[in-house]
Amino acid sequence: MAATASQSNFAGLPRRLVQDGIISDEQFQEATDGAKKAKITLIAYLVNEGLAEARAIAVAASHEFGVPLLDLDAVEIDLEVIRAVDQKLINKHRVLPLVKRGQRLFLGISDPTNLQAIDDIKFATSLRVDPVVVEQDKLEDCISKAIEAVDTSMSGLEDDDFDLENLDVSGEDDQQEDERRDDVEDAPVVRFVNKVLLDAIKRGASDVHFEPYEKIFRVRTRLDGVLSEVARPPVILANKVCARLKVMSRMDIAERRVPQDGRIKMRLSKNRAIDFRVNTCPTLFGEKIVLRILDPSSAKLGIEMLGYEDHQRILYEKHLAKPYGMILVTGPTGSGKTVSLYTGLNILNTEDRNISTAEDPAEINLPGINQVNVNPKVGLTFASALKAFLRQDPDVIMVGEIRDLETAEIAIKAAQTGHLVLSTLHTNDAPKTLTRMVDMGVKPYAIATSISLIIAQRLARRLCDSCKAVKEIPREALEKEGFTAEELDAGVTIFGPQGCKSCNGGYKGRLGIFQVMEVSEVMGRIIMEGGNAIQIADQAAQEGVIDLRQAGLNKVKDGVTSLEEVNRVTIE
Repeated sequence: MAATASQSNFAGLPRRLVQDGIISDEQFQEATDGAKKAKITLIAYLVNEGLAEARAIAVAASHEFGVPLLDLDAVEIDLEVIRAVDQKLINKHRVLPLVKRGQRLFLGISDPTNLQAIDDIKFATSLRVDPVVVEQDKLEDCISKAIEAVDTSMSGLEDDDFDLENLDVSGEDDQQEDERRDDVEDAPVVRFVNKVLLDAIKRGASDVHFEPYEKIFRVRTRLDGVLSEVARPPVILANKVCARLKVMSRMDIAERRVPQDGRIKMRLSKNRAIDFRVNTCPTLFGEKIVLRILDPSSAKLGIEMLGYEDHQRILYEKHLAKPYGMILVTGPTGSGKTVSLYTGLNILNTEDRNISTAEDPAEINLPGINQVNVNPKVGLTFASALKAFLRQDPDVIMVGEIRDLETAEIAIKAAQTGHLVLSTLHTNDAPKTLTRMVDMGVKPYAIATSISLIIAQRLARRLCDSCKAVKEIPREALEKEGFTAEELDAGVTIFGPQGCKSCNGGYKGRLGIFQVMEVSEVMGRIIMEGGNAIQIADQAAQEGVIDLRQAGLNKVKDGVTSLEEVNRVTIE
């Protein structure tokens, strides 16, 4: 037998593969040369080229060396275990950390004779490494998914993973050179700023505030909608921190008299970059700087994750599917309007649609959608951008905000002439939106014939599932809060925050509270007859539209948020 005659030329797993007839001697020689040229392992070459099945190789390796065999399809990747091993070692040796038990690490590997890989990981982790044979093709797939998951996860970032003085940070204009100044590039200041930003990302904060006062300088972050102080550096550092942030975001560090806007991109890994929208505002004792953390993944949550009731979600999807009309999302700053709009745009973002947006500024990059940053300094306003869009054969137009009569009239005209228009407006609830448009000077008949759906929303903190506790509240108090006698007779369980290690004071994450109002013919007539917001709200109630307060109480009944939180974000 040819294999037997040549088996002295090689050993280990290849020898077993030839003995079992999985590959021939000639295939082995071919694979050896090919693997060297491709700079990959022999087993990877055999599987990639179809010279042997990954399953057959794994079974042979398990039998030959007495190493357990595992099907990776039956395993859930543990990101904490993946993080325990340097990604460079995982990529170099193409192995997968599977389970950690005490001081033992079980390592997925396609070739258990790869002692170099086992020794390197043993040395790097100071753990006892036990190999587990897995199939080569599944191994490669799992390694890619695991590394991507670790890179794109904003949790689990450790300061030790980063060189705080040399993080990859760039501003909005990559062509502009950094102004290297001794007072700006002070290493302790660089480390402090980078650490604050990394901590904010790890905690899931939405904003970071740097605030100088006469005798103190404080740093606060907004987590789940609530601001809390995280640092109080010496007030003497205020100007240096401000200068550092302005350099990072490509602002004019010499200009301290007027507000400035900028942007920072912080690259955490090959596959993960975080954007910060930066704004400065002159105050009595220096410039206050606020950074908004822009997380691209928030725009891809899917409409099911936002907190819409089923009938509200169906209504939103129904109007997104219409070829024309206007959908308005209203609410205060930080109420999640942008995420609601982006979620709708993601649903509409198909190959057969031309979608253009005018924003101030574009917060999150959406591939497949033509996004424009308005710039009033050069005459690029919402209105001028809209005019340009209408000359470019649009199907869907999104206007960041309707601020003036000209923008409103162009948007309404677009909605009346066969385009779907999405935009935002700052009003307290859906009925007030219609009268606000009248106050801006828009003709009532234009409002009645163009606006098809209005969504008013707020963001409330979500109770932590691990520690939320039942609260005993008297029936009379619940009735005053807005619960009906029928709801109380049926039984209502109220949960409140308690607090544990995995949450922030009893809350973890946020959810939307929505009022979704379809503009009916009757509402249109009320507008054209000069009716007010109260009349529209009464008509909406008759048509079964729940207001924000009722929507919030429904979330309380469902046990996902607390009564205190609903009272904080909605009007009683």
